[in-house]
Amino acid sequence: MIGLIDTHAHLDFPQFESDLDQVVERAISAGVCSMINAGTSEANSRRAVALSERYAQLWAAVGVHPHFAEKVSPRWIELLESLAENPKVVAIGETGLDFYRNLSSPEAQEQVFREQIRLACRLNKPLIIHSRSASAATLRVLQEEKLPSRKGIMHCFSGDRRDLHNFIKLGFYISVAGPVTYPRSHALRELIKEVPRERLLLETDCPYLSPQAYRGLRNEPAFIKVTYERVALLLNMEMAALASQIQENVLRLFPELA
Repeated sequence: MIGLIDTHAHLDFPQFESDLDQVVERAISAGVCSMINAGTSEANSRRAVALSERYAQLWAAVGVHPHFAEKVSPRWIELLESLAENPKVVAIGETGLDFYRNLSSPEAQEQVFREQIRLACRLNKPLIIHSRSASAATLRVLQEEKLPSRKGIMHCFSGDRRDLHNFIKLGFYISVAGPVTYPRSHALRELIKEVPRERLLLETDCPYLSPQAYRGLRNEPAFIKVTYERVALLLNMEMAALASQIQENVLRLFPELA
């Protein structure tokens, strides 16, 4: 069977410090062939790159999450640019806007977001975008900025139908995680049916958002198999056909994984 791909994980987080080797082994045993570890801060981006060098199946994205927009160092963008020179860094992110928690001011979030979009353009790398309770502002910023040729991913999509089609029109891929398996996620499951098959991606966002079968447990890449199974059922596809489609989509966006 074609390998499964987790397009968004946080294996650099403390939740994995004690057993990361075992976590990676379980992922491989579950059929996962590649995982993209998304940076969320300067320190976490450094660790994401280091881990990508440690494990053949792991790739990295470097970025500053909107929560940390007010905590960047004076030369943070230069650091990300330097880290992105590593051949295992395939994207800039996760970056974006989060007006749900507002752990940084909207103004700081937008400034840091714009700078990372511009970095992605300079380096010709796609973006991994976090947008929570901020779809209108995220769309506005993306429309105002020049975007990289491969655009990127709307990670863990949680918007409405209008948001979905606006981001697709801009050229972004739509990624869904464990919530698509939750009993009350009817709206998300209906929206997924409207995503063009060639723009669909799957992720764990581990250690968060465990699929329904593992609710209450730390999420990890091995669990993405449950999400693949649920989405295959939802789209009336064979599991192998979905895995093949997702792999094709990933390689179009991230040819380095080939």
